[in-house]
Amino acid sequence: MEDYNVVVQEYCLPGKRNAPLFAWPWENLGHFKYLLYGPFIAKLMYSLVWRKKWEDVWCLHILALCALRGLVHQLWSSHTNMLFFHRPKRVYRRGVDFEQIDKEWHWDNFLLLQAIMGAFVYLSFPSLANLPIWDARGAICCVALHMGLSEPLYYLMHRLLHTRDLFPLYHWLHHHSKVPHPFTAGSATFLEHLLLCVIVGIPTLGTVFLGYGSIVILYSYVLVFDFLRCLGLSNVEIMPCSLFQAVPLLKYLIYTPTYHSLHHMDMRTNFCLFMPLYDMLGKTINSLSWDLQREIKSRTNERAPDFVFLAHVVDIMSSLHSPFVFRSFSSIPFSSRLFLLPVWPLGFVAMMLMWLKSKTFLFSFYHLKGRLHQTWAVPRYGFQYFLPFATQGINKQIEQAILRADKLGTKVISLAALNKNEGLNGGGTLFVSKHPNLKVRVVHGNTLTAAVILNNIPGDVSEVFLTGSTSKLGRAIALYLARRHVRVLMLTKSRERFLKIQREAGVECQKFLVQVAKYQAAEHCKTWIIGKWSSPGEQRCAPSGTHFHQFVVPPIIPFRRDCTYGKLAAMKLPKDVKGLESCEYSMGRGVVHACHAGGMVHFLEGWSHHEVGAIDVDQIDVVWKAALNHGLEPL
Repeated sequence: MEDYNVVVQEYCLPGKRNAPLFAWPWENLGHFKYLLYGPFIAKLMYSLVWRKKWEDVWCLHILALCALRGLVHQLWSSHTNMLFFHRPKRVYRRGVDFEQIDKEWHWDNFLLLQAIMGAFVYLSFPSLANLPIWDARGAICCVALHMGLSEPLYYLMHRLLHTRDLFPLYHWLHHHSKVPHPFTAGSATFLEHLLLCVIVGIPTLGTVFLGYGSIVILYSYVLVFDFLRCLGLSNVEIMPCSLFQAVPLLKYLIYTPTYHSLHHMDMRTNFCLFMPLYDMLGKTINSLSWDLQREIKSRTNERAPDFVFLAHVVDIMSSLHSPFVFRSFSSIPFSSRLFLLPVWPLGFVAMMLMWLKSKTFLFSFYHLKGRLHQTWAVPRYGFQYFLPFATQGINKQIEQAILRADKLGTKVISLAALNKNEGLNGGGTLFVSKHPNLKVRVVHGNTLTAAVILNNIPGDVSEVFLTGSTSKLGRAIALYLARRHVRVLMLTKSRERFLKIQREAGVECQKFLVQVAKYQAAEHCKTWIIGKWSSPGEQRCAPSGTHFHQFVVPPIIPFRRDCTYGKLAAMKLPKDVKGLESCEYSMGRGVVHACHAGGMVHFLEGWSHHEVGAIDVDQIDVVWKAALNHGLEPL
């Protein structure tokens, strides 16, 4: 028989979209497609406000049903992306990538289609607006019509779509999604969703025309239909094996996420809608269906990550930039959006719950050079790091994460910006001193951060102005530039700290380090390196045309229109990264903060030392060259 997995690769190519009814009629509208819901709202408002009658209440039902169906898919998406709950139970162990997210961006096209189809039905049969609230006989009738007509019809249609004639024209698009996801349910052609309207319409309209229809049955069937479709595409096995062992017949009446996922692995099997009974009758059941389900359900541990980046939340708004909140939003660089405001209270409640019961959670993962890289997040918000009474609790969480990584066999754990704060734990020194026998290497990644900043400074620059000059990064940058015979104006009020750093420079280089106490001292310097928050008034001291390099968290606000502002130090990941589906805060796709990349380089190089405390200036060029050798690219 033909290997359909090869066929998918052959036909999943740009340009294979010329078949009749392949594209959606509103495909070119983009997000403006939602204006097509406008007539429903207008007709409902006209009926209620001007006519003061409920004669067009069917518009309200259609809008409410579309909203509820969208919510069902969104909740399933959130559940699927909560890796910290059920990562071992995932059927496909790889992650969704940006390509799949973009392809499924308009996954809700079918909701709009079915809303329009519903409007045609109501206008054709006005009596449908007078349905009763509930009719118990309708439930039995609806289930019977689904099991007896919708299920076998879908099975036959699905098999037909897998034939050599139709699969290359239509159904390849659905299978182009490499990892099943609830939004994959909507990733299909216009023709396929027209056929799906028939499948949904048989039980709902059939029940009505037989005289047993009701509003509750209509809502219930459609929402349960969506729920079960999302269940099968969730990629997380949640169905209990004990249930099938207690009632063996049940495994032919309801499918599982594993059962449907096997159809995406071997497309010659498991064609049913929700009931494997029809696969049994058609002799298309995959023999691994229930053995694989038992294997997945029995998993307790997932493969240990080789590298971990320990991140933290910046604020409540940025906490909504998580894959388990809005997948599409997390796949683009973070910025505050108006649509996040209604969700802000939920983020605040989540913050309080995390504060009460704090536990580091798995945020995202990806594979690089066959090695598993994970991002864990400390459930603490940025402002909490500056509360004196919170210091001990935060360090305890970071310590627990390090010990957990050590127990799992992780090679390197890298600390994000505030997790390695000097005043918090001395750049990770606290944990290395407390646990001298750690096998996992603790890395702050600041060496590569310094390298990125320094390599962004043009070679012909002869003078720079440096704030935050006595911090770990400030010290390393000042010493490195002094070696290049670049004059560094170090803003600091502490003469003692300045002299300590100056003494570290060679005798010939000490003259290039100059202490200044005010921003006005740099009014003629056009290269500023910001390591400490600068107010608009302080930024005004810079001459026109100044470029602001920065390593301050959070980054400064760009107030000057006549100046340019650099972003936080970052690097682009190698092209062979797989499974990356979310952006790291405000960074672009495939771009990570330099400290994240620094830990990655430490792991890839196999270095056995901890990178904590002060930065070794002699290692800056070494780390930079290693990063480039491993395929990381400067922005």
